[in-house]
Amino acid sequence: MEMKQTLKSTQEKKKPQIKHEIDMVNGPIMGKMLLFAFPLMLSSILQLLFNAADIIVVGRWAGDNSLAAVGSTTSLINLMVNLFVGLSIGCNVLAAKFFGAKKDKELSETVHTSVAMSLVSGVFLAVVGIVFAEPILRLMQSPENVLRLSALYLRIYFIGMPAMMVYNFGSALLRAKGDTRRPLYYLSVSGIINVCLNLLFVIEFRMGVAGVATATSISQFLSAGMVVRCLAKEEDAFRLELKKLRIHKNRMTAVMQIGLPAGFQGVLFSLSNVVIQSAINTFGDVTMAGSAAASNIENFVYFGMNAFYQAAISFTSQNVGAGRYERVKPIMIRSVSMAALTGIIMGVGGYVFGPFLLGIYTRSGAVIAQGMIRLAFICLPYALCGVMDTLVGVLRGLGYSIVPMFVSLIGACLSRIVWIATLFQLPMFHKVEFIYVSYPVTWTVTALVHLLCLVWIMEHKVKPIMEKKKELENGLCKTESQG
Repeated sequence: MEMKQTLKSTQEKKKPQIKHEIDMVNGPIMGKMLLFAFPLMLSSILQLLFNAADIIVVGRWAGDNSLAAVGSTTSLINLMVNLFVGLSIGCNVLAAKFFGAKKDKELSETVHTSVAMSLVSGVFLAVVGIVFAEPILRLMQSPENVLRLSALYLRIYFIGMPAMMVYNFGSALLRAKGDTRRPLYYLSVSGIINVCLNLLFVIEFRMGVAGVATATSISQFLSAGMVVRCLAKEEDAFRLELKKLRIHKNRMTAVMQIGLPAGFQGVLFSLSNVVIQSAINTFGDVTMAGSAAASNIENFVYFGMNAFYQAAISFTSQNVGAGRYERVKPIMIRSVSMAALTGIIMGVGGYVFGPFLLGIYTRSGAVIAQGMIRLAFICLPYALCGVMDTLVGVLRGLGYSIVPMFVSLIGACLSRIVWIATLFQLPMFHKVEFIYVSYPVTWTVTALVHLLCLVWIMEHKVKPIMEKKKELENGLCKTESQG
């Protein structure tokens, strides 16, 4: 009997553990990049489907005013959260470098600092969002007939902000070692519950925008709980222990050096989008509703491409940490190519099937017509945005975050604001089409400047490191042969 128990115990110990990480520093790149990006793409699409459920349920059972109220808050939410989501990119880059360099102590400190920062930033955002929702919406020129509903939606939505931050930072840490599958599982569970609660709160309890906001907040806390549980059960340096939860100053500084510029870039993009949303608001609730519905379709294209932006960050960071600089250029070529291809396929598909897709959000022919205008100018050329973002991902993976921030400030954000403040004010250009065309123009200019910056960095920063490494290797080989 004892021998059987011993044999069973030995077999259990020898049972192979499921590995969720991806070896990004050895072997072929493309297959592993697709293995990394595909679950991430599915996660983003699922998230958007669940968010779309909010819009669909509100649009069909609460009316166009409620649809406009929920849809018009997207740019404001992005403006408020992007700074802190940018910090999660800093966590991803730092954790991936330490993981690639096999520095367990530094990696563990990064994990605990990241989770602590997520809690602090989430609570801060919750307070700001709840207190200042209505004043900010008034500054955005939200029409009076949707202002009250928009403010209500925002206040309830921001109650779940601490959970949203914990999930974002936690999933960024998991991506650092190539684990994009488990966040997909957690998002699937929380998303399904979100949809069920949407239907219950809006259709059965007739809570309107309050119902979808409440459902979203509940699902965010659920997904955050699952990510924390996952990290707590890790068996390597990614393991989260509550007693070690604190902010290490040196790790926080390193995270902020990469994350803050990334966050500011996100804020600047969102700020320009808030300005654009304010201009769209002046055309009335039908245009607002059409733009909101089309924007949700565009988001599917954006996050399809964004998976390769995230891949570019993690793959580049791990290889830099491991000293494999020769793999940076192939990573760049493959990630940019896949982002562009994804953008072309999904962007064209979004426009071709636009009338049907918009019809899911609303039954109004006028709203659908306005949505098709936006899809023509933004969705069709969306691949340009994918190229721009993926180049930024490589730059950040290399440790350069301030450069893309300034390029984006001038090339995209500032130019859009100037566009709205000057040309759009002229009678001949005072059309919603002229607002939308600012997107592809600024994507093209910004992507070209990012590419020039990357070429310069590869030539003047990365190439000398590779040459020095080769000299050291040749010298070592020569010494060994002489010995």
